[in-house]
Amino acid sequence: MTEDLQSGIIRISDDVVSTIAGLAALETPGIAAMSGGISEGLAKRLSGRNVQKGVSVEVGQLEAAIDLRVIVHYGIPIQEVCRQLQLNVREAVENMTGLNVVEVNVKVEGVAFKEEEAAEETPRLK
Repeated sequence: MTEDLQSGIIRISDDVVSTIAGLAALETPGIAAMSGGISEGLAKRLSGRNVQKGVSVEVGQLEAAIDLRVIVHYGIPIQEVCRQLQLNVREAVENMTGLNVVEVNVKVEGVAFKEEEAAEETPRLK
């Protein structure tokens, strides 16, 4: 986003919008994690850039489009979680940046089970 003002220009980078969207997504009940694809991991290794895991954005002068790849908790209605996710991300990005979010696309790439989460959180003793 670029905005011309009498006193200068305001620019909001894609990375900022991506970070806001990712944090809002993780705060949504029912979302277990963001899903980083193979190509995203490769891009991060090759370019050295800090790519926001599971979030892709296109930011224009006044609008933004956001794509999210998520893992949801098992047993929760996926369509309800995804609708709430879309609302939360849209609201966060619009409130913090002033951009009009034209779309929030969600791709559910996995389901997290309670046993998997407990195993990841609890370090194993040797």
